[in-house]
Amino acid sequence: MANSYPRRDQARGLWKINDITKNIKEDGTYPSGATRGVVCGGNTPSKLDTIQFITIETTGDATDFGDLTVAKTYPAMGQVSSFTRGVIAGGLTPSYVNSIDYVQILSTGNAADFGDLINNTGFMAGNSNNIRCVFGPRRLSPGGASNVLGFINTATLGDETDFGDATANRRNMPGASNSTRGLIFGGEESSTVNKIEFLEFASGGGTTDFGDLGGVCQDSGATANNTRAMNMGGYYGGSAYNNIIEYVEINSLGNAVDFGDLSIAKKGSTTGLGNKVRAVSAGGFTDPGVSNVIDFNNFATRSNFSDFGDLTVALQQAGGFSNQHGGLTEFHPRAPELYSSTGTVVPNGGGVGQLGFYFAQSGASGPVQDTIGVVNIGSLGNSTDFGNLTAAATLPGASSSNTRALRGGGQTPSVVNTIDYWEMATKGNAADFGDLTVVRRSMPGEAGSTTRGLFQGGNTPSVSNVIDYITIATIGNATDFGDLTVTQNSGGAVSSTTRALCGGGAGPIDVISYSTISSTGDAQDFGNLSVARYSAATTGSSTRGVFMGGYVPAPAVRTNTMDYVTIASTGNAQDFGDLLADGGLAYGAGASNSVRGIFMGGEIASSPYNSSVIQYITIASTGNTQDFGDIDSMGQYAGSCSNGHGGLS
Repeated sequence: MANSYPRRDQARGLWKINDITKNIKEDGTYPSGATRGVVCGGNTPSKLDTIQFITIETTGDATDFGDLTVAKTYPAMGQVSSFTRGVIAGGLTPSYVNSIDYVQILSTGNAADFGDLINNTGFMAGNSNNIRCVFGPRRLSPGGASNVLGFINTATLGDETDFGDATANRRNMPGASNSTRGLIFGGEESSTVNKIEFLEFASGGGTTDFGDLGGVCQDSGATANNTRAMNMGGYYGGSAYNNIIEYVEINSLGNAVDFGDLSIAKKGSTTGLGNKVRAVSAGGFTDPGVSNVIDFNNFATRSNFSDFGDLTVALQQAGGFSNQHGGLTEFHPRAPELYSSTGTVVPNGGGVGQLGFYFAQSGASGPVQDTIGVVNIGSLGNSTDFGNLTAAATLPGASSSNTRALRGGGQTPSVVNTIDYWEMATKGNAADFGDLTVVRRSMPGEAGSTTRGLFQGGNTPSVSNVIDYITIATIGNATDFGDLTVTQNSGGAVSSTTRALCGGGAGPIDVISYSTISSTGDAQDFGNLSVARYSAATTGSSTRGVFMGGYVPAPAVRTNTMDYVTIASTGNAQDFGDLLADGGLAYGAGASNSVRGIFMGGEIASSPYNSSVIQYITIASTGNTQDFGDIDSMGQYAGSCSNGHGGLS
């Protein structure tokens, strides 16, 4: 087997099986595969919220991807993306905005909020490598220009940070980059310029002179591979839009050289895309109209561009990026394992995934927290910080797939219907996913499968029997699934790959109902808990679900009771063992890797009434919990989920 999963320092020759295995498990790299080029927004001249994509290795028409958070034109011009995430920053909506959207490039769906730019801006240069996106200089208004440079780290969510200054106030120009250097082509200062400048990603600071274009140019498109960058079209020579293409060698200094022409006289305001072999120009201004033409050529071939296909709509002044542009290295680095000292790849799936999350906890009388914490379920120890929700919202519902976690509803102090999500493989903040069908709180967590998440019951504040579902891989609002057999508030939930259970609830009640996850319809009766109770934490595997603690009937007291059910059958719960706490526990957070179940935090009987303890069970056996470690702060009312629970395959 030759060149399989090559490392950077061992890219040739025959591989032994143990070398391949070692490379997969460690920090090796591998070929990126097919490239997706994405075009976002623009105008027709009406402003667009459309996102569309092409596969750069082939030819053909663009396909719908989803929508931006708002219709806009003039976003950051250049390929600002990592291997996995694309960014759309600023733009005109009709006013200039500071919002940053992002998408997961290899999925489809609507964009989500990333954070904010330093100022309201549009038509600024954009450059990136796999770690950092640098924006600027920039256009602040129809007439105003700025020399501000700022950056974001693509793997996390958050606001733009100052990077330095360009040599002059400048606007209306694109960027193109390799993994170390970003280039800025032309633009307008007091008049249109022919400057080419560059910045270094590794160091904050300003831009430096690179050379000159063949003529003054603004409103152009740009793209690059690892070695060569192109400036395409634009308002060229100070007189008219043009179809001229010029290029430079990125790692040198010097003036641009003629490459050829775009395939038609669509000329200015094109969107540049590319991979390591092909440069692509999408859309543009044809004076007086706009174009839907996509054309391309190979970076290595100095000649005119050829027809590739058509955009879904004719447009100009759109943002664009790909997952193999010049700022990204030839071989895709495996995502860092942030929860282990070994630096290995994040495992995920039922019985494999080890990440347990808790979030939106609060104290018995303290403030609601927006923090997300993470625990490595497979090993004993304390939690670590992961990131933050979009807003603090206690008593939420939760769900998760192998790779994505969701928080639904909760109380902020008003009851809300918002859904947050975050990608589990990379630490960072949550982003907006959509909305539940109704506002509610106190829903159980971890109901769902690899593809679909369920939010069951809760209160609005009236007790609810509503079941909603979402498709976890896409962004959007929840859809009605059906109804529970009874209204259930503060119940617990467990799942297999096919069935979701909801048990217990305020009253308290002992009812357990079940739903078939892949279908829709009303829940059916499953059986009863061993003790009627509410606010129990839950954990489980694909075969067994465990309900832990909670409040039992009046006089309402916390219990340390744990009972279990076999999910594939129906019937009443049986005794499993006891939680550690004297006086019982309620409002804790449960998570699972399908072998080990954990109970995090919760409400205890004595002051300060909040627990920081993590305790665990082995799901396939019975017995009392054992000490695991501690969460980073005492709390209760949290949501929880994992990337290894019983609903995942």
